[in-house]
Amino acid sequence: MTETAPPIVESMHGSLHERDKQLRLQRRESLAESLTKWHRRNRYYYSELERLYRMHVPPGATVLHVGCGIGDLLSAVKPSDGLGIDLSARVIDLARTRHDGLEFATGDPEDFRFDRTFDYVLLDSALADMSDIQACLECVRAVSHPATRLVMTYHNALWGPVLHAASLLGLRRPTGQQNWLGPEDFDNLLALAGFEVVCRSEETLLPVRVPGLNAVVNRFLGKLWPLRYLALTQVVVGRPAGPPEGAEQMSCTVVIPTRNERGNIAEAIERLPTIGTHTEVLFVDGNSTDGTAAEIERVIAANPQMDITLIHQGDGVGKGDAVRRGFAAARGDVLMILDADLTVPPEDLPRFFRAIQLGMGEFINGTRLVYPMEQDAMRFLNKIGNRFFSLLFSWILGQRLRDTLCGTKVLTRRNYETIAANRSYFGDFDPFGDFDLIFGAVRADLKIAEIPVRYRARTYGTTNISRFRHGLLLLQMSWVGFKRLKLRIAASDTA
Repeated sequence: MTETAPPIVESMHGSLHERDKQLRLQRRESLAESLTKWHRRNRYYYSELERLYRMHVPPGATVLHVGCGIGDLLSAVKPSDGLGIDLSARVIDLARTRHDGLEFATGDPEDFRFDRTFDYVLLDSALADMSDIQACLECVRAVSHPATRLVMTYHNALWGPVLHAASLLGLRRPTGQQNWLGPEDFDNLLALAGFEVVCRSEETLLPVRVPGLNAVVNRFLGKLWPLRYLALTQVVVGRPAGPPEGAEQMSCTVVIPTRNERGNIAEAIERLPTIGTHTEVLFVDGNSTDGTAAEIERVIAANPQMDITLIHQGDGVGKGDAVRRGFAAARGDVLMILDADLTVPPEDLPRFFRAIQLGMGEFINGTRLVYPMEQDAMRFLNKIGNRFFSLLFSWILGQRLRDTLCGTKVLTRRNYETIAANRSYFGDFDPFGDFDLIFGAVRADLKIAEIPVRYRARTYGTTNISRFRHGLLLLQMSWVGFKRLKLRIAASDTA
């Protein structure tokens, strides 16, 4: 990788901006030689910051770090193509010396242009010193493609007096006047620049190393109400607002897992609308004993105008395995799950497709807990259990999810491939298939949206759900989610 940076466009904001830029540059230059010292002195805090960014940025991505400092954070996320920019040429020289495999450029974080886009853009301490955050975000928007993720960290305003005192006592690098913004301020600034928030979290309640306490305080106590609101580091992940690439030409694959659903097969096909430019239907049969597979073959023969395929699950067990087999074989751009019991009407699937197509979300989950249900559609104890688990999982996931167990889930094949590639982080833990996708979507920072559906009573066959046995499994799913997403403990760490 060359050290020659792409050209930075000169400021167009006039003399006031130029004077402000010079003041910021003077402050930055005066601190250049001491940045390495402050990183060493506050090694624990910076190592935690690197860990947080690695949670959101997978290795091998293309990454731009705006206000990169000495380049340690950019190096920590292991980009395949990494570019850091900083206002100070002296700081950039230090970064190049420390990380010769990365590219660095001198440029104004509030006024830059490049002729390429990035998978991830990082913004951390530079936000506190900017005079025009919106201008910076508009520059970031110009170097983003539809799937880009903007990962930002900033300090909780409640820590302002503590950090100021630490600077006066020589425990933290000196700072001038700084920005202290709340969540609503960031929401507004992101929206003005064409971004929307995917998720946010509060991290690092204890920013200095205290042996034996850091893991307990930061990974457990710091996640609980009300302590999480006292955490130092606020994390916001944003994405460009708008539809995905090629939205108008998207095709669709509907995966229908089956086990003893013979009486529902023909009706499923009769009621299934045409979705997108082409609709592929994949039945994945889990060794049914009531003639379901034969009925699927009959329906395929009776509908030669439709693209319908039967996949035998073979030695696989459970709906989760069936969904993974179906998605692996799918050819459509958008992947959908339709439960064969038809308790979620097939006629509702186009609205899930439109939500993806219009960019309203990247992982669309059905929720059965908004509208009244048909009588006998869900047993009373199941309703209570679903509401309990919706609250529990919303806390674990950091995003509101009203109904984790609704079988209808929709995402693009590209995003599913991202989830599948990162599956080892969670391990093979989910017999249902719902949580493999939900946890993976959260891990990949996908925008989650929910669509209310009217839940219907089953008209053929019996449910495969056991309230108490599956309730215990859901508690196990909760523990897995808590470890992986709250405590940040990967499956490989406990193997």
